[in-house]
This record gives sequence, C-alpha cells and structure tokens, in this order.
Amino acid sequence: MTDPGPSWPLVVGVDGSAPSLRAVDWAADEADLRGVPLRLVHAAPADRHPGPGATVPPPPAGDVLAVAARRVHIRRPGLRVEEELAPDEPLCALIRAARSASLLVVGTRGRAGVTGVLLGSVALGVAARAGCPVVVLRGSHDYQAVPPVRGRIVVGVGEHPAAVRFAAAEARRRGVPLEVARAWRRPASETAGVPARPHEKRASGELPAALAYVPAGVEIHTRTVEGPAREVLVDASHTADLLVLGAGRREGRLGRVTHTALHRSACPVAVVPHGEDGR
Repeated sequence: MTDPGPSWPLVVGVDGSAPSLRAVDWAADEADLRGVPLRLVHAAPADRHPGPGATVPPPPAGDVLAVAARRVHIRRPGLRVEEELAPDEPLCALIRAARSASLLVVGTRGRAGVTGVLLGSVALGVAARAGCPVVVLRGSHDYQAVPPVRGRIVVGVGEHPAAVRFAAAEARRRGVPLEVARAWRRPASETAGVPARPHEKRASGELPAALAYVPAGVEIHTRTVEGPAREVLVDASHTADLLVLGAGRREGRLGRVTHTALHRSACPVAVVPHGEDGR
C-alpha cells in the first residue's frame, strides 16, 4: 500500500440517519485537529429500496450529502469539505474510500451494554477490512472529539505497535494523557491462594516496550489489571474519550478483544490495522 500523503482526507460515511450525522460532527472535529479535508461518502446503489418496515422512502442522495455538508460548515466553518456519491453498497463504498483516507469514521445504531450487543454489519465489516484506521461510534456515544469529555485516550499493551503510535498521536492532538493498560491473568492451574505478584510483575515488565512507541511530550499513565483483556479494556472505556485497538484480523475477521470492544465499549473505538502507522 502506498504511504498516505500529509493531506489525505478523513472520510465519514453518511446515510441521513441521526447516528451518521452525529458521526459527521465527530469526524469534522477530528479532521480539523488533523488539518485535513473531510470527505462525506454516501452510498446509493441504483437499485436501492426502502428497508423492511419503512414508512417513507429514503431522501434523495443529494439531499443527504447537502444536509451533512451544511452541518459541517456550521460546526467547522473553515474546514474543506468534499462530497462523494457512490453507486455501491455502503460496505463496498467505504472500503474503497478507505484506500485514500487518513482515517475512516462510521456511526451505527448499535447500543452499548448486554441488551444492545448487536453492532451494524457495515461498521463491523469496515473495521475488519478497511486499509486505514477506522473509528466506530454508536448511538450511546457522546460524539465529541473536542473538547475532551473524559480527558484521556486508552490503548492496551499487547496491541500492535501501530495501535500504540496511533493512540499516542491522538493524545498529543487533543492535549490529553495516554493511558497504557496491561491486562494479566493467573494460570488456570493456580489456586486462589497462590500469590499473584509474580504475574503482575511480569505484566508490568512489558510496559516499557510499549512506551517506546510513544513520542516525547505525551503524558503517559500506565496500569496493570488482573482479568481478561477484553473486559479490562471495556471497563477502561467508561472513563476514556477514545479506545484504541489493533485490528487483530484473522481470515478477514476481527480478533476477539476488538470484536468485544466494538460491541460493548462506552466510548468510540479506533481499530488500527497492523502495518499502519496511524496515518
């Protein structure tokens, strides 16, 4: 893949729904932070038709883009906005757009928590296949990239270096600390009475290697937590503005930790493909 240029646009998927428009807000803030254009992509296949249970036809594709563009101009008047109408299904259109994007943002109607574990198929598909970092936002998220709400970015140790670099760059842009978390577990063969300190110490010893990817000038907080990585990171998301994870892809599917976080995170999740440097 060709290295991205310094002004590659930030892409956001738009479908006219309230979640996608709030994702436009988040994307506009992020594009402004990065100093890159914002590209609005609306997928409108020629044979599209209202979904099951729809009571009104979808709005004209041009109207969807125009509404989103006006929203951006009000929020970030100086931001350059590009509009793209793609005659494809949403997943195909966004994966193609990701080939020349610095970041791809998608909103979804999925909710957090046990009662809302279903995430949109487009969001999952994009996160699993896009060639650039992807940020997924749900209807339960506050949709605000700046100013910081909770004041920190979280990344897990054990993630690919690209994820750590991306998280550090986000923390620096927003002027917030970066929390580097390391989950650890006792071997199943050990009883509850066996001291856990050796395992915790081993986990702490892995932190310096991750910190090597964090540039000078970024405030760093580290912590080790006993428990499954997916649970530790989902818990951390409740006090973070952004949770950053490696894609951990296998045969076109997301790894277990990333998949769980996308369904249950309390904040937006950035999924960074291996080999990407945060663009």
